[in-house]
Amino acid sequence: MITGSCLCGNVKYEISGKIGDIVHCHCKTCRKAHGSAFSSVAGVNDSDFKLVGYAALGCYESSPGKSRYFCPICATQIYAKKEGTKHIVLRLGSLDDDPKSKEINHIWVSQKASWYSLNSNLPEHLEFE
Repeated sequence: MITGSCLCGNVKYEISGKIGDIVHCHCKTCRKAHGSAFSSVAGVNDSDFKLVGYAALGCYESSPGKSRYFCPICATQIYAKKEGTKHIVLRLGSLDDDPKSKEINHIWVSQKASWYSLNSNLPEHLEFE
């Protein structure tokens, strides 16, 4: 069991299955939502993700068919969900445990913050691939 939570502890979750490969997203939307140079994410099957000990999640539709879910108290991003999918996009900064996954690439490098330099050996993609 892998667990996670928000900054204030209002939202807690458990993951009973595998967390997918880690992707670092540099799109403008992720940068704005997280207030950082990029967002580190991984897929988790809907059936493996369970919210526990929470009052309610805030939700924002950041693009058509894609909603971002966050703690309404401290604003920690928890996950995103696209309509018609059977997985969530977990925001790895909310994890309390090691995801036991590997990072595989950087995406949306075409929208990367100008003040940040990539210094890694991971593949870089101008958009989502």
